[in-house]
Amino acid sequence: MASVVLVDAAVPRPWRATTAARLATNIVLIVAGSVLTALAARIAIPLPFSPVPITGQTFAVLLVGAALGSRRGAASMALYVAEGLAGLPVFAGGTAGPSVLLGPTGGYLIGFIAAAFVTGWLAERGWDRRPLTTALAMVLGNVVIYLFGVSWLSVFVGVAKAPLLGMIPFLPGDLLKIVLATIALPGAWWILRRTGLGETTLR
Repeated sequence: MASVVLVDAAVPRPWRATTAARLATNIVLIVAGSVLTALAARIAIPLPFSPVPITGQTFAVLLVGAALGSRRGAASMALYVAEGLAGLPVFAGGTAGPSVLLGPTGGYLIGFIAAAFVTGWLAERGWDRRPLTTALAMVLGNVVIYLFGVSWLSVFVGVAKAPLLGMIPFLPGDLLKIVLATIALPGAWWILRRTGLGETTLR
């Protein structure tokens, strides 16, 4: 059975008092998630041997999915991709445009939408409230991103090279992000419980 996610527990009561307030709040949350991901994309370290840079995007994507839930998380990432396609410099390193989506890293962008949905779906079932299940949710979210990203990258570099260029170099960083998430998400729930929040619903 689905439970409330982090933002549902944290949102002030007036923000969910009416249907219009709930709609406005959801829109703000979805936009905020896309902005957070765009800011994280500014952290971009090019790798000389790979067309895929090291970025902060994946961490933001998984956190947004877990915090917002499956539908809002996926909608936030879809908005993020749409912003980049429209020309806003929100992709890795401030890039933008359809050429990025059609280029070697385009699969990762589509994977962001699916990964946010998956981590959000797991968070709706309480996986983000304990360190072990939070770590598992982050691992599964990363797997989804790599399934999309590496598969599309293989079109450009070949099936044999795609994991070497688009996954393996990033695993140590992913491990660090998972550790941070296992601290941040259960920690946020602990704070909410201590303040008497945690079981309200926005939907």
